[in-house]
Amino acid sequence: MGCTGSKRTRGDENVKKIRKPKPWKHSEPITRTQLKQMRDEFWDTAPHYGGQREIWDALRVAAESELTHAQAIINSAGVIVQNDDLTICYDERGAKSLTN
Repeated sequence: MGCTGSKRTRGDENVKKIRKPKPWKHSEPITRTQLKQMRDEFWDTAPHYGGQREIWDALRVAAESELTHAQAIINSAGVIVQNDDLTICYDERGAKSLTN
């Protein structure tokens, strides 16, 4: 039994194919250094809002990887994907991880 809207792949009901998210734009121009700092701050604080640290670590590596590698990481980490762009995910206990 998968999430609503999940797509079956290789016979596994719980695997949802992921895709790249839509491009994000800041309201003001920022430098690459500022963007990196914002990303680092997000990933450093995200686990404090719930979910297992291992799931957050897997989400970070997946978000920074090519799509095929990201899919393998998500599948092997047991991440439950609600939105195929990884903006809403859950760990195996059902704790929500929001990556947007």
